[in-house]
Amino acid sequence: MERSQPKYSKEEFARRGDEIYNRDILPKIKKGDEGKFVVIDIETGAYEIDADELAASDRLLARRPNAQIWLVRVGSRYALRFGGYHRSIRGE
Repeated sequence: MERSQPKYSKEEFARRGDEIYNRDILPKIKKGDEGKFVVIDIETGAYEIDADELAASDRLLARRPNAQIWLVRVGSRYALRFGGYHRSIRGE
């Protein structure tokens, strides 16, 4: 199956995705959803939530093959973290 190409600029993706998340999804988030991924179709507002972003994406794409996907992580400003970070075993 051929994947759809982005129809919007990065800025428009972010604007639409954040708007749908804040307006429609965030009020429905449960305490146990912290750290999970929310995959949103920015055209329809359809979404999936899962600890595994690929599982959530696959479920959304099964329902909406041409989804324009925006990814958000519950409780975080960023969906993914690139690069390393220092974590001391002693808590330093």
